Amino acid sequence: MSLKIRLARAGAKKRPYYRIVVADSRFPRDGRYIEKIGTYDPLLPKDSGERVKFVEERVKHWLSHGAQPTDRVLRFLDVAGIRKRDARMNPQKGEPGKKRIEREEAKKAAAEEKVKAAAEAAAAPPPPPAEEPVAEPEAQAEQPAPE
Repeated sequence: MSLKIRLARAGAKKRPYYRIVVADSRFPRDGRYIEKIGTYDPLLPKDSGERVKFVEERVKHWLSHGAQPTDRVLRFLDVAGIRKRDARMNPQKGEPGKKRIEREEAKKAAAEEKVKAAAEAAAAPPPPPAEEPVAEPEAQAEQPAPE
């Protein structure tokens, strides 16, 4: 018999309330169970002491008899300090996709080009000022003498 410490849903529609139970893994989620060892009310604030309640002694008893807690129940037990929850390893989840990597590399290359162009512009001596052509005074056109 494979024992699980899991949540069994109770409560009305859109008003969930869970019992923390020890049940055979083959039993239905909300069906038959061996022992009720606590409750979980997700509608209460996270810092409320009434949100998760269970009998520590019974939890330890069933864990010693080989009952396996589900992920959610294991979180509760970890917070209570009864059982340590292992960190999960999903190395691919944190890696960006190929297209994102390409976009980031293109951005970096463009930024480097900008920095390089700005450095070249700053390092190059400014061009000498262009000499303005000296404007020669225009000769006045000779006017015919009045007769």
